[in-house]
Amino acid sequence: METVSHFILGDKVQVYRRENTKYWQCAATIDGHRFRQSTKEDSLSHAKEIAEDWYLELRGKSRAGLLKHDKTFAQVAEQFLKEYAVITEGQRSPRWVEGHAIRLRVHLLPFFGDLHISDITAGKVQEYRVFRMTPREEANPHSKSNRKHKAQPPARSTIHDEIVTLRQVLKTAIRHAWLAALPDLSPPYKTQGKIVHRPWFSPAEYKQLYQSTREHAKGAPKRFRWNAEQIHDYVLFMANTGLRPDEAKNLQHRDVEIVIDGATGEKILEIEVRGKRGVGYCKSTPGAVRPYERLLNRAKPVAKDGAETTESAYPQPIDSVFPGSHIKLFNGILDRAGLKFDRDNNARTAYSLRHSYICMRLMEGADIYQIAKNCRTSVEMIEKFYAAHIKNTLDAAAINVRRPKSAKTTRVVDLQGLDDSE
Repeated sequence: METVSHFILGDKVQVYRRENTKYWQCAATIDGHRFRQSTKEDSLSHAKEIAEDWYLELRGKSRAGLLKHDKTFAQVAEQFLKEYAVITEGQRSPRWVEGHAIRLRVHLLPFFGDLHISDITAGKVQEYRVFRMTPREEANPHSKSNRKHKAQPPARSTIHDEIVTLRQVLKTAIRHAWLAALPDLSPPYKTQGKIVHRPWFSPAEYKQLYQSTREHAKGAPKRFRWNAEQIHDYVLFMANTGLRPDEAKNLQHRDVEIVIDGATGEKILEIEVRGKRGVGYCKSTPGAVRPYERLLNRAKPVAKDGAETTESAYPQPIDSVFPGSHIKLFNGILDRAGLKFDRDNNARTAYSLRHSYICMRLMEGADIYQIAKNCRTSVEMIEKFYAAHIKNTLDAAAINVRRPKSAKTTRVVDLQGLDDSE
């Protein structure tokens, strides 16, 4: 981006204007600190006069000891990344930490980097939202991919993630006493969002899905049969336990135990779950037992010394329940069954099996608090994303109430108090 610059007061003050901007800016260095401000003037002569007055005012404040040297946003962001990576080690995934660094480098630092931390106000944050939502054709020079901006604005969740990163940086400034208070970062003009539900399989669609995986497993060639049978049991296991895909990936056979439930007398699985919420526990439905027994008794073909001939090895306690990745195979089955997209054109993934578990438990009348505990989530999340669109959560008997018709009142005249003359 080209910049046109002029210097006044013996080169102490720079008056400049960037390309595609209307107003002239002014900048000066006092006591080793760089200060910048917009003149709000498009005329160079007027801008120079305002810049001169601005500089003399800064010099007066500096001599009086009233000039506060704020940290810039770039300096606070550097401190945030240094602290965040150390403090959250082992609690946040490296990809999550890297996401903050990428959002800062690509979007936040180019916009806020040179600003003093106290200059980041609610209005400035709103300017950032408008800037990000405005379509641009030129490539982002701060992105390593050097790809052009998309024609459509970024998704609401993308902007939300960037504001989360911005809030973390501002909180870092507050902890170090570089900022007095956090500005209002909530989006203005926000209306109540639509009630949306996450893609899931209705009972009929779920039946169609596991019938498709069963037929695929029966008709698969011998060399692909193990994977086909695995994906069939994966669908049944996930839809009857409600595990997240990452939790299923971390699951080992020593974490799963087949037990007789004391309350119901049914055979179920007790699972020790390790995922994004740490260590938790899950009790499956009886429908997960038979698929897991097949997983235990299914020997995996293992190549010996790179030869074409293979040997079979049964799962050991420290082996993963679902070794490898079945994403491509699962998506292929969804495409062939016509189940990849739901009614609202949302793509279904392995996560949709967890959503299906929660929805079907609600449809069966299970207690929402117990579902939240079993799925290691909150009641609020279930009410927001699941219960709002499940028709079985509505009680027609309580809704279609009719007040009984009351009998007509008949007035009776009391004659005991009347005289004969009356």
